[in-house]
Amino acid sequence: MTTGPVLAVDQGTSGTKALVVCPERGVIGSGFAPVRPRHLPGGRVEVDPRELLDSVLAAGRAALAGAGGPVAAVGLANQGETVLAWDPATGEPLTDAIVWQDRRAEEVCAALAPRAEELRALTGLPLDPYFAAPKMTWIRRHLTREGVVTTSDAWLVHRLTGAFVTDAATAGRTQLLDLDTAAWSSAALDAFGLAGERLPEVVDGAGAFGYTGAFGAEVPLTGLVVDQQAALLAHGAHRSGEAKCTYGTGAFLLAHTGSTPLRGDSGLVSCVAWRLAGRTRYCLDGQVYTAASAVRWLTDLGVLSGAAELDAVGGAVPDAGGVVFVPALAGLAAPWWRGEARGSLTGLGLDTGAGHLVRALCEGIAAQVVELVAAAAADLGAPPAALRVDGGLTRSALLMQTQADLLQLPVEVAALPDATALGVAALARMGLDPGLTLKEAVPGAAPSAVYEPRIGAAEAAERMAAFRAAVAALPDTPAAPSPTAP
Repeated sequence: MTTGPVLAVDQGTSGTKALVVCPERGVIGSGFAPVRPRHLPGGRVEVDPRELLDSVLAAGRAALAGAGGPVAAVGLANQGETVLAWDPATGEPLTDAIVWQDRRAEEVCAALAPRAEELRALTGLPLDPYFAAPKMTWIRRHLTREGVVTTSDAWLVHRLTGAFVTDAATAGRTQLLDLDTAAWSSAALDAFGLAGERLPEVVDGAGAFGYTGAFGAEVPLTGLVVDQQAALLAHGAHRSGEAKCTYGTGAFLLAHTGSTPLRGDSGLVSCVAWRLAGRTRYCLDGQVYTAASAVRWLTDLGVLSGAAELDAVGGAVPDAGGVVFVPALAGLAAPWWRGEARGSLTGLGLDTGAGHLVRALCEGIAAQVVELVAAAAADLGAPPAALRVDGGLTRSALLMQTQADLLQLPVEVAALPDATALGVAALARMGLDPGLTLKEAVPGAAPSAVYEPRIGAAEAAERMAAFRAAVAALPDTPAAPSPTAP
């Protein structure tokens, strides 16, 4: 069966991107709508859920207008760990959405510390406010006992179709999913005080999940997946050991591990990559909390006018001038799991200019990704042959060259930066045509650019040592107390 064009919607932290993808002609329409999370004291990050839904509708409709024709189905990718409470009878939100970067659930994690290893063995995830379950518990304790509390995808799907579902990969980001069975865990629910909660049905990433008329004519919703796993799929990383990194609000490394979850001791997360036709595939996952958001921070300070200026400003100087930047502006994730950490800038002098800060930021982002790749290699037994990359920041030649230099591996930039939308488009096509294989749904494409290392291993090691020393020097800063009310 040949499927027609599909609408692929990637609902992200800072905006929603939508593509109309045709099997024969590729991307034939695109749309974007911004989302503006609120960054508040105490490590809180939240957003009005209606803004998420409005951005989905606006971006999707813009993409369809650009395509100038109908689509056969819709696919939806989501942020993963962003949660809210909502009324299942009306679909109305009962709270703001607590964004994945939010740290207010530190208190929940601290109380559960004695069960941390049990929960990690069960779910594959370390105990950290980054994941959904601690936020869900915090909402139940401090905001409301009414309605249901879920990840944002379940609410969006309900608003679009009336269904109450979440895909296995997104469910795996909650710390409530049994990693081996890909089913809700009663033990994890009990640990977080969420026993008895009504949770969405866990479904495959491709299937028939309901119909929506939100974008015009009624069409089926046939693809669902969390954003980073969608990007892994779009890169064609379907075999164990293949890895990708997406540079968006944060930077996220995923390495495919096959049909069995790999519980290593490197500090990476073991989670569901996707479930298709009832068969679950797994991956290792590592996170850099601030990438584009760190660029935005420098922009807000007036150091540069935006991400498009990274290369011009950073290229004005030959190196970072001795400046070392640990851009832990929202804490350090894998492999350190130091959510209390804050960023540092060292080596500043009267001769330090904007270009040095930009280069130091690029090195700080790239160095964290190097640590993630090293951790994945330790768990897998070998490093990847190359790192496949996507996301908006891959447009920066300075950042990508810095990444290749510090990693000492080729960095292959995806032909299109919107890998997440392309991955969910593939799932939407598979949901329409169950006979379609992953290889058929994800056509191979040559990278748009390949960055080879331009420095030797000794210089790369020296620069990494300076970064590691700066990380080691970060103070243990206690998290700010969380307010008990919004």
